[in-house]
Amino acid sequence: MFCTMVKERSPDRRRELGDFVRALREKLKPSELGLPAGSRRRTPGLRREEMAQLCGLSVTWYTWLEQGRDMSLSAAALARLATALRLGRAERAYLFELADRRDPGHGGVDTDAVPPAVLASVELIAAPAYVLDRSWTARSWNVHAEQLFSGWLDAPDDRNLLRFIFLAPPARSLICDYEERARRVVAEFRADVSAHLDDPAIRLLVEDLGRQSALFRRFWHEHWVMGREGGERTFRHPERGFLRYEQVTFALAGRQDLKLTMLTPAAG
Repeated sequence: MFCTMVKERSPDRRRELGDFVRALREKLKPSELGLPAGSRRRTPGLRREEMAQLCGLSVTWYTWLEQGRDMSLSAAALARLATALRLGRAERAYLFELADRRDPGHGGVDTDAVPPAVLASVELIAAPAYVLDRSWTARSWNVHAEQLFSGWLDAPDDRNLLRFIFLAPPARSLICDYEERARRVVAEFRADVSAHLDDPAIRLLVEDLGRQSALFRRFWHEHWVMGREGGERTFRHPERGFLRYEQVTFALAGRQDLKLTMLTPAAG
């Protein structure tokens, strides 16, 4: 059973979901899906009956979906609908957002390569800059970031930011106000991965850090949640001395699993 009645949700949201699905259905060509085009079709694209069959849903429930009725599809049914509609990454994310469901097909840490344009852009930034994936592992960085974060970005293998902060001795001497910053990082990480806490890779990272770091374990059990914000960041670099930066973090279009962080020199 993939569909259930639920308490009333926003009519505008339900209507937008129905209009979105209907518009995409009408764009599909029957011939592309191995269906006869026929000459007696009264509407463009697939019929509702055909789409319902492709998704493994009843015609009634699919019709209610397009009509904006107060009903909900399971995440599994939405995934089949997304596949049948041949949705791209952005369209699929929009579908699940409108339905207020987590996409089961995108729950894990994305292993896609960082787009070449992003790699080139990071290199061109004249300040420390790095790209983190969903588990907060560095996927790209420039020479300025590597020079600042000795012991993290110049590591031979594991470049996870949390592992560096809580397990690498250089982090304590590099980061000013270490415990305050470390607590905040855990709160930001919890907020960032809130929709993916049951992902095996995220769960393994949290469990491993909890075993190896009593400080991380204490902060994690505080259940403090905070959005990843910018602001001043200070460091005691072993060669360059006291450094002040303003941190800015950007989400990358089309890649919800990646974020770009820049540290620009603070004024004054």
